[in-house]
Amino acid sequence: MKKVIRIGTRGSLLAWTQSSGVKDQIEARHPGFEVELVKIVTTGDKILDVPLAQVGGKGLFVKEIEEALLRKEVDLAVHSMKDVPTDLPADLHLGIVSRREDPRDAFISNRYRSFSDLPVNALVGTSSLRRRAQLLHLKPGLAIENLRGNLDTRLRKLDENHYDAIIVAVAGLRRLGLAYRVTAFFSPQEMLPAIGQGALGIELRREDNELLQSLSFLNDHETAVAVRAERGFLARLEGGCQVPIGAFGQVAADRVTLTGMVAAVDGGQIIKETMTGFIEEAESLGVKVAEQLLGRGGKAILEEVYGRNMIG
Repeated sequence: MKKVIRIGTRGSLLAWTQSSGVKDQIEARHPGFEVELVKIVTTGDKILDVPLAQVGGKGLFVKEIEEALLRKEVDLAVHSMKDVPTDLPADLHLGIVSRREDPRDAFISNRYRSFSDLPVNALVGTSSLRRRAQLLHLKPGLAIENLRGNLDTRLRKLDENHYDAIIVAVAGLRRLGLAYRVTAFFSPQEMLPAIGQGALGIELRREDNELLQSLSFLNDHETAVAVRAERGFLARLEGGCQVPIGAFGQVAADRVTLTGMVAAVDGGQIIKETMTGFIEEAESLGVKVAEQLLGRGGKAILEEVYGRNMIG
């Protein structure tokens, strides 16, 4: 009999496609495995009429999947790394980070050929405070409107002329075969990505060492190091999807370079810092970048966003 591996996944087309890709890789590598996908509805999937920044809490797209892992209803989960908080349940861990897809953000419009072509009062759809802040910094006066829903829903709303343009992650478009919809790309220098954007993480129980070893071929070392630095930054700033922060790590030989950002929601102030360190110190590098930004004014910005005093 084949060994059955159950993957817990959100039901969106993108999440299902990403998990199906992992399923296919596992079955190709291990013919003795049979992989099943188990659909799990998360809090973030249920609340679509409220901006993420107003929903509150972390792990909006992973909590219910983690609970299924802990109850042993599924054996592993495939997450978009940008959705995963840094504080995981004690009995779970992110054992694998797969090779990163394109980490950039995409500008999509049926009316304008580039972001620079947008009139100053154009209506742009995005659900991200990180994108909102950077867009307003690049072009003050834009009308930014909350845009929730799956990728196909967002594209449909654009095609129905609800927006002049929308901003989404390139990675999701590529995985769904929709890269042709990209009108233009933002470079990471123009629009710093979300922490972990473009990377997939596989979460499983710490006790399942044999399963982890079987799946280790899916891990990409450079991506894992870069994401570890980004998540060190995220952890120090206590951030999540609801906070206007971003970070992007790049690995070259034995070094990792990390650029981090803290931004005011209105785009009036953006603070960036870039540092380089050895790959073994990736997580602490992220913390150092965060500390630099806090000292340069980031603390005051985040206190306003959080509505409370930060410690340290």
